[in-house]
Amino acid sequence: MTQNLGCNHAVGRSIQVTAGGGELFTYVYKADDPQYESPRPYFHPIRTLTGDLVSVYRPWDHLWHKGMSWSLPHFGHDNFWGGPTYTKENGYKALGNNGSQDHDRVDALDVSDEQVRFAHQLSWHTQGGQHVVDEARTITVRLADDGWVLVYETAMTNVSGELIQIGSPTTAGRPNAGYGGLFWRGPRSFTNGTILAPQGKGGDELRGQRAPWMGFTARQDETDTASTIIVADAADNVRHPPEWFVRSEDFAAVCPAPFFTEELPFPANDTLRLRYAVLVADGLTDDDRAKSLAAQAQKALAT
Repeated sequence: MTQNLGCNHAVGRSIQVTAGGGELFTYVYKADDPQYESPRPYFHPIRTLTGDLVSVYRPWDHLWHKGMSWSLPHFGHDNFWGGPTYTKENGYKALGNNGSQDHDRVDALDVSDEQVRFAHQLSWHTQGGQHVVDEARTITVRLADDGWVLVYETAMTNVSGELIQIGSPTTAGRPNAGYGGLFWRGPRSFTNGTILAPQGKGGDELRGQRAPWMGFTARQDETDTASTIIVADAADNVRHPPEWFVRSEDFAAVCPAPFFTEELPFPANDTLRLRYAVLVADGLTDDDRAKSLAAQAQKALAT
């Protein structure tokens, strides 16, 4: 049975995208989180077409993890990820440098049975109040052959007047901790699930490897069902295919990380454009299905 897309708009706060009346996700575009958690828009809850939850919000071990969000821990000297900042000298320490991604205005909210498109403008501010980035962000949602797919697009313009180096804890000296970018964290039941990649499914040994896409599949508590998420990097993204920050053993996480092992210079007045497709599907996934789902995600990026 064909399911039509829909959208509920809590004006000035969030949008909820639905399929056949059931929630696919809520995108909170105006966050009110504590400054220490680097307030920024986030996707949560995120659900499969049958309603299974595939995200977590403010887990006790990392309160600044918010479902799926655009998060940069080393943006020059500022932290737009949340929590403490890693330095080689002091390890992880709160530095009073937690910036915010602040919603300015909605540019578009277009809703049809086949597609929902939401576009808005943001301004990034350091904890001290300096305006460093203007961002145009667009989210487009469609049903896929198997599940549904979200295309995430960002165009960030450096308005700080200075060169900013975008990096990660690894570029700051911590091995194999190159997180930063579009970061998804799964529910507790996904711990010790399976990481999916073109080179074959596996575990934490896939962290830091390059690939055009990666994903995660695991079982759900309570329902005895399973779910899958695939993230695809656009071919025109900087440093494509990226290194990936993925985790399974401690918690479920997938993050294409273009700043994993090497800082990216972000000159004043330059605009950095990045695009990703996120596909959410019901059921466990083997290598063959993972490639099929990834092809659907990549098709969405080409549409």
